[in-house]
Order: sequence, then structure tokens, then C-alpha cells
Amino acid sequence: MSRATAAAAVALTVAAGLGIRAVATGGLAKYAGDALYTVLIYALVVLIAPRARPQAVAGAALAFSWAVELLQLTGVPGVLSRHSTVARLVLGSTFNAPDLFWYGVGAGAAWAVHRVAAARTAG
Repeated sequence: MSRATAAAAVALTVAAGLGIRAVATGGLAKYAGDALYTVLIYALVVLIAPRARPQAVAGAALAFSWAVELLQLTGVPGVLSRHSTVARLVLGSTFNAPDLFWYGVGAGAAWAVHRVAAARTAG
């Protein structure tokens, strides 16, 4: 996947996240946001390393998302989030176990789209 495609995926993912928050509430908005968070990390990894294999990128995005969620158990992101909008957006504030599942959904969806895109480009 090219860097231009990855950059477009970043922009589209941010727009989708903002859009879902504008039209939905509750669990739908929250868990879609969790999945899209990992999709965004996936696209950023591809932007940095466009030749990385989709499986490796999915693993990296999922590991990062899980690490951030588990870091919330320390309380540090919660403190930082009270003082910074950027910290709140990147680190969240409180641990929520179901988020771990939805990060996996995001990583799997991004991996599938990347595989299809790579197959179309190669073939």
C-alpha cells in the first residue's frame, strides 16, 4: 500500500470516527470508536512502513491499542486526560475490558481491507 493511500485511509478513518460520534450515541458510538482507533493506528503504521506485511501491521496496531488500554489501569492516562484533549484522544481515561475485543475487530477489518487492496494492486 502506498503512503498516499495510507494517508487517505488516515483521513477517512478520522472522518468516520467524527461522523459516528455525530450521529450515534451509547455503545454503538463507543465501540465503533474503539474499532476505528485501531484502524487509525493501522493506517499510521502503514504510513510509516508502507512495505510492512498486513499481518505484521495488524499485530502492531492491536498490540499498541491493547497497551494503551492496559495503561489505563495505572490511572496515568486519566490524570493526563483531565489536562489535555490530545492525551484524552490518544490515551483515553479509564479501562474498559470490552474495548480489547473491539480493538481486535478494528485490526481484523483493517487487515482484511489491506489484503484485498494489496491483491487488487498485485493482480
